[in-house]
Amino acid sequence: MARALIFPGQGSQTVGMGKDIYDAFAAAREVHEEVDETLKQNLSKIMFEGPEDELTLTANAQPAIMTASMAVMAVLKAEGGFDLTARADFVAGHSLGEYSALAAAGTFTLADTARLLKTRGTEMQKAVPVGQGAMAALMGLEMDAVEKVCEGAMAVPQATEGEVCQAGNDNAPGQIVISGSTAAVERATELAKEAGAKRAVLLPVSAPFHCALMQPAADAMDEALGAVAINAPAVPVMANVTAAPVEDPAEIKRLLVEQVTGMVRWRECVEQLKAQGVDTLVEVGSGKILAGLARRIDRELSVVNVGTPEEVEAFLASL
Repeated sequence: MARALIFPGQGSQTVGMGKDIYDAFAAAREVHEEVDETLKQNLSKIMFEGPEDELTLTANAQPAIMTASMAVMAVLKAEGGFDLTARADFVAGHSLGEYSALAAAGTFTLADTARLLKTRGTEMQKAVPVGQGAMAALMGLEMDAVEKVCEGAMAVPQATEGEVCQAGNDNAPGQIVISGSTAAVERATELAKEAGAKRAVLLPVSAPFHCALMQPAADAMDEALGAVAINAPAVPVMANVTAAPVEDPAEIKRLLVEQVTGMVRWRECVEQLKAQGVDTLVEVGSGKILAGLARRIDRELSVVNVGTPEEVEAFLASL
């Protein structure tokens, strides 16, 4: 069996996330305590009790989702002696989940990962004034059709200079998210329906992630990443923006900066993991979004979720 650990991104957060793991295992509590202390914020309370709108804030959701994943990793190690290099061939994560993957592989310390994601979330929110950016999910169109839709949205007479509309997430076959200026994305959703999309819906997000409008946030992350130690990961990381394995610390930094404005090539990441011999994906942390996407990408892949005490015990028993 060849295994890859995968880590969820924004959208997987829910009030109460990680509470059962926290209550059941001291190793999980230690992770939460370190993140709370590092950020000088009771993030754990927001995760466990909400309110939901506070948890959903990008600057909170990003470190929160990472904390839930890293708490599970700490429990796997403490309870089952889980050794990443012995038990996994790759790690990967969706958008912010790439930072969780890198932390799991020892590239970043937990404290540095928490600080980086707090900065990332804050700067991504600041990059575009609220209301001026949007994202939309297009269902039933492949990438070439989506690119034509984005080009069409920018070619109409209403398009203004500086507007942006581009593919932000290639999540699964026929499931692509576009990102950019609100007016351009709204035009693109109408064009997508005309092009045969089964659905084209605006997403309830606070900023247009993974598009050129995020350049100020990319610049901020370049500076933030330059201030932390970046170690070679214990196992290769499948990078979002290249869908290729990466191990070199300088290359990891460059790709993380590029990731802020670049497309998350998740479908290709999963396909490449399989091409590299992986047959089992283990989603670590909150929710089951990546498991669902994996089944859409390739039903031959085995998918395991590890996010609750029961799932932790079952996973350790299977090793």
